[in-house]
Amino acid sequence: MHDPESCSAIRPNYGAVRLALVALLSLMALTVAPPARAAGETVIVAFGDSLVAGWGLSADESFPRQLEAALVARGVAARVVDAGVSGETTAGGRARLDWTFDGHPDAALAILELGANDGPLRGLDPARTEANLDAMLAALMRRDIPVLLAGMRAPPNLGADYVAAFDAIYPRLAARHGVMLYPFFLDGVAAVPRLNQADGIHPNADGVAVIVERILPFVLRALARAGRG
Repeated sequence: MHDPESCSAIRPNYGAVRLALVALLSLMALTVAPPARAAGETVIVAFGDSLVAGWGLSADESFPRQLEAALVARGVAARVVDAGVSGETTAGGRARLDWTFDGHPDAALAILELGANDGPLRGLDPARTEANLDAMLAALMRRDIPVLLAGMRAPPNLGADYVAAFDAIYPRLAARHGVMLYPFFLDGVAAVPRLNQADGIHPNADGVAVIVERILPFVLRALARAGRG
């Protein structure tokens, strides 16, 4: 049998527990919340796969950091958010898009870079890829977030019919939603050994620099079109 008085002596103070829990949750919120936007700062969310996340690179060598540095050098007070997930398909991007942008309601521009893990690497049905990208573009339009759509291309070994179907996705969606298109994210880098890591797929730091140099004019035009240039 238990001594009732002993039990009451060890009964927890629920008020103190609640206060401690509130304090812990508040601390966690501060830890995971995105940094506050500085006055005049332009927030760009780079939403994509390992090509955005910088697989195999240091943080400073990644696409978001190099693009941010290039924009700052052009006089644009920009913060480029790294919203890349290595291995991401368009289905995965579609599933996480809303909660990602819930955390960045002040985004002046979204760079949407997805599709390499659908077609070029897995040979998934181009119709599924298009449906997922279409849904993401529609979701961003509902949030009034301007988009720069970064295209991808299928390799020729997948066959002429597949290449034609896949490559047509991006210009068709850009026209449908009235967004700017950067035709091929890996332009000038794909199949150039000195600009890629040993796997021949992911750009090295020099390759990312080429990507940034080529996409930068499109980013600047997209910002100007959104009134943030």
